[in-house]
Amino acid sequence: MQTNSIYIKKKHPSDAVLTGLIYLCALISIFIVVGIIVYVFVRGVGQIDWTFLTTVKSSKNGTYGIAGNLLNTLYIIIITLLIATPLGVGAAIYLNEYAKPGRLVRAIEFTTETLSGIPSIIFGMFGMVFFGTTLGLGYSILTGALTLTLLILPLITRNTQEALRTVPDSYRSGALGIGATKWYMIRTILLPSAMPGIITGVILAIGRIVGESAALIFTAGSGYFLPKSIGGAFSKILESGGTLTIEMYLRMTNAEYDAAFGIAVVLLVIVLFINALTKFLTKRFDVTRLDERRKKKSK
Repeated sequence: MQTNSIYIKKKHPSDAVLTGLIYLCALISIFIVVGIIVYVFVRGVGQIDWTFLTTVKSSKNGTYGIAGNLLNTLYIIIITLLIATPLGVGAAIYLNEYAKPGRLVRAIEFTTETLSGIPSIIFGMFGMVFFGTTLGLGYSILTGALTLTLLILPLITRNTQEALRTVPDSYRSGALGIGATKWYMIRTILLPSAMPGIITGVILAIGRIVGESAALIFTAGSGYFLPKSIGGAFSKILESGGTLTIEMYLRMTNAEYDAAFGIAVVLLVIVLFINALTKFLTKRFDVTRLDERRKKKSK
């Protein structure tokens, strides 16, 4: 006579029902995502051509392109990451490796968690008042980038913290035991080991920047012109610059639905590329670490 054990499990009808519900939820999620992607591509892919990607909107020239908005999006991504990445990674290293557990650390972690939950439109209002009005930057790409820095800083900090926590303590004690300084140990052992998680956080932050509109409509403005010279390319950060999401919103409000769906296709391609890049880089760094371990073992 068979009895229930860890080797012989009795199957309950409720298990089959719950398993079926789990698969059903997964299929519904996949269907929704695929349905949105297919619908947007069907509506907007016909609008995309070389003129659409390389010109700006102009009634005089009869063009309706998004080249200026693509450039503005690139500006904001680069400037925001140049500011937020060192701050976020540095804060995570301090909290994880230097700071002693206590009220200060708990207060900082609580603050970062609170910042990550604040609606982006509030960041936009703050950026408009502080960076735009108080600091006199006005509606500009720099104002939008500084605002988005506050928005994505918690994301990079928390991801870097979690990545550093996954590194075994034996790495730390081993490096310090052979006489390495703490900073040398962090720079040569901890950061390379935690790099997949750090890169994942940074690329997720890029996705957040690309898809953001509420914070930028109050800070970066809606300009869409291309710089006319090399000097203008540098001074453009102090000018108004609307990203792809802002331009899509404006096209929708003006009932230019075909052009809006064309921009949506470009955004979807960028997001899909970012997700693919995240997986590729994560696997790339993991494979590199595995190869290094194999080489050390072979020696």
